Amino acid sequence: MAEQPRRGRPVASSRSTLEDAAAELFLERTYAGTSVSDITQRAGVSRSTFFNYFSSKSDVLWVTYDESIGRVAARLAAIPPDVPAMTAVRRAFAEATGPIESDRVPWAVTQRELMGTTEELQASGLARFMEQAAVLRRFLAGRTGMPTEDVGVQAAAFAVLGAVAAAAGAWAGAGVTRAPLHTYVDSALAPVCDGFAPVFLSS
Repeated sequence: MAEQPRRGRPVASSRSTLEDAAAELFLERTYAGTSVSDITQRAGVSRSTFFNYFSSKSDVLWVTYDESIGRVAARLAAIPPDVPAMTAVRRAFAEATGPIESDRVPWAVTQRELMGTTEELQASGLARFMEQAAVLRRFLAGRTGMPTEDVGVQAAAFAVLGAVAAAAGAWAGAGVTRAPLHTYVDSALAPVCDGFAPVFLSS
């Protein structure tokens, strides 16, 4: 018998409803034990509604990322061309993570052992990491005239993302006393961006 939506849950085609339903089910059944159909039944919406918001089940794990860091490209494009490249990178990430308050830590990270999301986070996270690295490489190359394959461009892109990942990990692990995410990100990026700044200023 198909599981019925929980009594009292509003039938709403909203992303937040689907997120909440997925979180409940991942805690109850683990990530692997939950299907997209399970999530839509719990949320009281159709499968087509789910795919209006997410391209796959794993996308539910990355909502906070996709809302912030996933939009860095647009923020980079909006920064005036006279701003030094690494200053622009640091500013873009600060703006992207600025709206994320201390209570927005993704449940898939903080509860990854209970939800069984560790392997999926690693697998689906790699694609996002490489996509964001390509965004940074194109930006740095465009600002400096250096090729995207230049070792300095690649090193800077991966160093920036490594710093952001470290900041996010520290933020998630800081507990209830954590500050907003952008404070961790900016602290982690400061030495990286300062260190690479001369490479792109002289190009």
